[in-house]
Amino acid sequence: MVTSTPFVKAADVFEWISTFIKLEKAQTQGSFAIDRMKVLVEMAGHPEKCAPSIHIAGSKGKGSVTGMITAILEASGIKTARYASPHVSDFRERITLGEKFFEEQTYTAMGNELKKLYDSHFQEIEEPAFFEFFTLWFFLCARHTKCGAMSVETGMGGRLDATNVLDPLLSVITIIELEHTEFLGNTIVEIAGEKAGIIKSGRPLVLAEQSDEALEVFQEHAERKKSPLIYFPDCAELDKLHVDRKGSSFRLVLKNPIGGRETIFPELFIPMPGVVQAKNAALAILAAKTAYPEIQETAIKEGLAGFNLPARFEQISETPLVIIDGAHTGRSIDHCLKTFTSLYGYGGILIFGCAASKDVHTMAELCVPCFSHIIITRPGTFRHNHPEEISAYFVQAAEKISNPPPILCIYDIKEAMDRAMEMSFEYGLPILGTVSFYLAGEIRGLFKMN
Repeated sequence: MVTSTPFVKAADVFEWISTFIKLEKAQTQGSFAIDRMKVLVEMAGHPEKCAPSIHIAGSKGKGSVTGMITAILEASGIKTARYASPHVSDFRERITLGEKFFEEQTYTAMGNELKKLYDSHFQEIEEPAFFEFFTLWFFLCARHTKCGAMSVETGMGGRLDATNVLDPLLSVITIIELEHTEFLGNTIVEIAGEKAGIIKSGRPLVLAEQSDEALEVFQEHAERKKSPLIYFPDCAELDKLHVDRKGSSFRLVLKNPIGGRETIFPELFIPMPGVVQAKNAALAILAAKTAYPEIQETAIKEGLAGFNLPARFEQISETPLVIIDGAHTGRSIDHCLKTFTSLYGYGGILIFGCAASKDVHTMAELCVPCFSHIIITRPGTFRHNHPEEISAYFVQAAEKISNPPPILCIYDIKEAMDRAMEMSFEYGLPILGTVSFYLAGEIRGLFKMN
């Protein structure tokens, strides 16, 4: 048996778990092994069963929906542990009790329990990946605090995701887009099939509006699993939507989900600007009310009105005006740009950075007409990214329009931000930093340091 010095800080636990990232850096489609996670939770005494859970997957908006469900449950008096990824500024953002961090003692005690488990059984199991250990750490923390519910976001996909050891009250699936194609498949049908893997027999599926091809996949899986399908366009109606710089307000009508009566929420508000965030909030309400029908409107209003997430169209500076957003698909960057230009106008400054695997061609076509200055930079080193190649896509897109913006390539994010701020003060222009949570986190860190 291996012995080791006990962890005394949450950061010590994170540093140890991060030593298992080496597997994730070399992942292939065959790297994911839900059977390995099943062995881990069994060894730990099944902490994933410590409380009722809601399981959330999807291509876009799942982090917001997970957080909003948590906020609603907390406001209704249910102590709720939340699991989300990635983090923006602090690794503890992934493992929280409500919207607050667990106590430091919880992180360290459960980190020590996790390490003891590994030391005792490491010869019996294939070496786990970072995300598997991180997920188990969350389950242990949730059990340790005797939470009343868990709101759990998948990392990627669903069928083979480490979180898919859950047997939830219900599953929630947000919008499906082409993403992580190297792991999940090259078509919407294939990706939807992976996400549908979280649907459990006899448990409801709350589903965001989907393309026809994705909807057909979910209908087939739900029918096969005898899972009641609660499809948002059939069960809810969102209207009277108003978006300004303070957030988004809307009215929501729930139309008889699973035998309940029609419920009208005449005036709801969330302090996050954007049509997409209002839709995320509406989906979260539908999911929360399906899982817990007794939740009152006052709790829903209170939970949403106090909710926020880093890097979801987040204003981090007033002077200069700086917005960061973790949009990372074509549709999400389109939503982000529409919100930014509707609130701040065209001709601002863009700082852009993303992984090499993203659909840069589409994103460049969308971004170039919206800005007067564009800076391409490198969002960290965890994933492969090539700013000069990304710049080439932007240059090609700029050639197709009149009065194209100048496009700079500045590898260092601090230098890129300094240059953007110089231009912002000189021309009085707002700044948008996107399309990566890594980029948003680094920009956010620069302003925290000041």
